[in-house]
This record gives sequence, structure tokens and C-alpha cells, in this order.
Amino acid sequence: MADSGFPASVEATERLLAAGGYVADRALATTVHLALTMGRPLFLEGEPGTGKTEIAKVLASGLGRRLVRLQCYDGLDLAGAAYEWNHARQLMAIRLAEASGETDRQALEAGIYDRRFLQERPLLSALTGSPAVLLIDELDRADEPFEAFLLEILADFQLSIPEIGTIRAETPPVVVLTSNRTREVHDAIRRRCLYHWVDYPDAARERAILDSRAPGLPAKLSAQVVEFVQRIRQGDYFKYPGVAETIDWAAALDALNATELEPALVDETLGALLKYQDDIAKLRGAEAARLLEEVKAPPTVAVPF
Repeated sequence: MADSGFPASVEATERLLAAGGYVADRALATTVHLALTMGRPLFLEGEPGTGKTEIAKVLASGLGRRLVRLQCYDGLDLAGAAYEWNHARQLMAIRLAEASGETDRQALEAGIYDRRFLQERPLLSALTGSPAVLLIDELDRADEPFEAFLLEILADFQLSIPEIGTIRAETPPVVVLTSNRTREVHDAIRRRCLYHWVDYPDAARERAILDSRAPGLPAKLSAQVVEFVQRIRQGDYFKYPGVAETIDWAAALDALNATELEPALVDETLGALLKYQDDIAKLRGAEAARLLEEVKAPPTVAVPF
């Protein structure tokens, strides 16, 4: 680790992620390392279930920082994301001051905007207190105007509050933003971040992930699970299974003491892998049996002429 507490190299970043059970490819590890070293927010975009949110969790654990998570949603505003004044306590303070004979109106108004009346939400909380990893999760779910609230934090790690001034982070948080790309995030956000598209892993990396998260799974079953999921992602389905679903399915199969995939077993456990009935209905039965037959077929060997 460097003096900052961050990994000193791309290889060290790979090891930090791996220690938390996250198997990253070289390009992703490089982007994460640069974001940490350069002090830039990290913007991760990709399909749901590809492990974007998990990166922030692993970084918080590996760096020994608290995780501050802002889950975005439609209608999210500054009061829900950054701060809110405790109006009930302010009103009580006014009444107590008036009851005690306080007559200085200006002093009274200044007093009710004291920090003790300020309720911190995730954005402000990440700037105060102990060092943090700030996860702004699924930014694409928030309204576009909300993105303007983030620009000051992403650029300068500070937040301006009209009543009391600007609050700056003594130790800038590590900022991770994620998007499932249900809508385009504005260029102003993108320019302030280092960007990486997180795709579904290839078979080799998904097998490594499964070995890390489910080390007790029989090797034959692990290989078949990964190959089966990889083939599903090549088909025409409403929602492809993510890495989390691969792990869940493997855990379900292991709980049933399975040692290899069988047609009936696949049909009975599809609810752990797919989350939409139309997808389950399309795969169950003949299609699942066909994919399983391909998975179990011995690899073809090219015969030299």
C-alpha cells in the first residue's frame, strides 16, 4: 500500500479486490487503481447483476473505510440525498429563546441554523466523520435534475449549504457511481469521473468468481453451472442472469447435494437463476434439456489433415 492507504500498483489493486472475493479483469483493476491514485470518482456502467455495486463494498472493506450508500430513486432530492434541517428542533429552540426573553432577532435566526440542527444524509455524511467510500448507486434511476446536486461533490469533495457555508471533506471519500443505463447520465457527470463499462464475465472469470464465492462446490458442477449460464446469455431472454444469480443458483444446487446438472434439477431450480416467469417458461423443459446436452457434450477435437 502507498502512504495514502491505497494500493501502490495495479497488481496490488487486483489483490485487494481478490481478497474481498471480487475477481476483476486487468482493465477494471487498472481503472479502479487510477481512480484511487488520482482521487477521481469512479463511474461504473453496465447491465444489472454484473458486480458494479460490489466493487464499492469490497473497496470499503479492503481500505478499512465505512461504506456510505445513496440508493437513487425517482424523485430523490437534496433533502433525501444530502441534508435536511430539523425543523421540529428549530421551532423548539425558537420557543425556548422567546420564553427566556431573547429579543435579538438576528442572533435568534443565526442560532437556529447551527450545525446541531442539521440532519446529515449520505452525501454530507460521506464528507464528514471518518474516511468513507461513497456509493451513489443506480444514478440512472434518479431524475436528471438531481445530477446537478452532485457536481460540486464530484469535482471538489465539498457541499455548499446556503445557511452555514461550504463544508469540505478533510479526507476526500472514494466515490463510486453506478448506472444500469436505463437512461443516459449527463456528460457533466461523466467528465468528472473515470469510466468503466462492467460487462458480464467470460467463462474463465466467472468460474474463478464461483470458485471464490462457493469454494466447496464440486468442480464438475461448477464448470457445468458456468457453461449453462454462459449459454443462456447468448439466447433471447428478457433479463440475463447476473453473476449474483450464478452464485445463488450454485448455492441452491449445492444445498440439494447435487454433483452435476440434470434436466429435472435444472427445471426445479430455475427460480434461483431467472427472475421473470416468461424467461423461466421459455427455458424450462425442452430448451433447458437442449442446453444441458450441449454443456455435457465432449469438446470436439480438430483432426489435422
